[in-house]
Amino acid sequence: MKEINLNNTVFQLIQEYPELKPVLVDLGFTPLQDDRMLQTVGRMMPLNKGARQIGLSQEDLVHSLTQHGFEVKE
Repeated sequence: MKEINLNNTVFQLIQEYPELKPVLVDLGFTPLQDDRMLQTVGRMMPLNKGARQIGLSQEDLVHSLTQHGFEVKE
């Protein structure tokens, strides 16, 4: 099982699980379509904080990640 820690940065998680990027883009993390944003903001932004900034509830984030085969650690 692919384990996601919501406190890890978006960059770390996508480096470990490249298949996560389109999932996050579909959830509203549209700036990730630009690799420069991933390289800059993504290196500093924990996934849980990024979700809050785009108005995505943690419950919806966890549900979607679980549906895509990830196990979420908070």
